[in-house]
Amino acid sequence: MLDKIGIAKRIAQELRDGWYVNLGIGIPTLVANFVSDDITVEFQSENGILGMGPFPFDGEEDADLINAGKQTVTLQPGASIFDSATSFAMIRGQHVQLTVLGAMEVSQNGDIANWKIPGRMVKGMGGAMDLVASAENIIVAMMHTNKKGESKILPTCSLPLTGVGCVTKIITNLAVLEVKDGAFYLLERAPGVSVEEIKAATAGKLIIPDNVPEMKID
Repeated sequence: MLDKIGIAKRIAQELRDGWYVNLGIGIPTLVANFVSDDITVEFQSENGILGMGPFPFDGEEDADLINAGKQTVTLQPGASIFDSATSFAMIRGQHVQLTVLGAMEVSQNGDIANWKIPGRMVKGMGGAMDLVASAENIIVAMMHTNKKGESKILPTCSLPLTGVGCVTKIITNLAVLEVKDGAFYLLERAPGVSVEEIKAATAGKLIIPDNVPEMKID
């Protein structure tokens, strides 16, 4: 089973050379720390950064350099800083090859709910609705179940939707799932996790091939 760091490491394996990538708050922000040395990826933050680097070391933080989650970050050589209007023009113009964000629920049709739980205070939906409406490649980073042990991988989302039919892949603490044709296709299982455990933790329609390889995490 993976922890949050493990999920971020596995997502980093999905990155490709030359891509522009937007990282949402939570687990996705960790992905910037695990980019392979043999590729160049430009991370975009919707609050106005292109060329975002990994988190700074203790004592090297700059309070003026933050990501969308209000965490201090670093800048890669040649990075650009601009206003939110320009940032969202990039997003809405489909100039970002990959969006990675967290979720509370994902349905087997690729719907995502990640911005609000009814009855709880919310400051706003952030940029997620624009991101999922514009990006063609959306990976969700999440825990497979909630704190009660209930599946977050569902036939239908019960929470207010952020986007409809947009998620392409989910990477959880238990598995890598591809979302297509109204089902979850099991691609990989986390180290030490059995197919039966994944099946038991998945409420939505799960397609299981004859051989499910174990993830390779450095």
